[in-house]
Amino acid sequence: MKTLLFVNGPMGVGKTTVCKALLERLTPSVYLDGDWCWNMNPFQVTYETKSMVLDNITAMLSRFLACPELEYVLFGWVMNRPEIAQTILNQLKLDGVKVFQYTLLCTEETLRYRLGQDIQAGLRGADILERGVSYLPLYASQNTIKIMTDSLPPQEIAEEIMTQMRKKAL
Repeated sequence: MKTLLFVNGPMGVGKTTVCKALLERLTPSVYLDGDWCWNMNPFQVTYETKSMVLDNITAMLSRFLACPELEYVLFGWVMNRPEIAQTILNQLKLDGVKVFQYTLLCTEETLRYRLGQDIQAGLRGADILERGVSYLPLYASQNTIKIMTDSLPPQEIAEEIMTQMRKKAL
């Protein structure tokens, strides 16, 4: 049986690092970072670009799920509204697929620190700080398993996700 694992949360919370740690532990697996699908210059959020990105994500996830050599398909993205994940899931063939959805969160103080470090290092633009913080409350009502990342290293978060997945599989 295949496993599809969605990991969401605001930018800077650790999705990419946790998904890479999961990729090392869950085999055979593949990881799609939703941000890669937005990697365009100039970055534009329009109806057309959002539709294109969602179509590309869905196409890639579908191909990964259809690949017999893969057991785990990991997808990490901001998905700050539940309808984003639901739109993607509705377009996938999920017969014989276990779906797990996790939200990584941290306090506003931690998020400001992490994003500030990224801004100083030139990894993100200054506009990301307030936008990232404004996304935090949007995850509270989502029907996902929440994990606070403030004081946990990514490897421990990955292990926690794997433990929870094993418990739910029983």
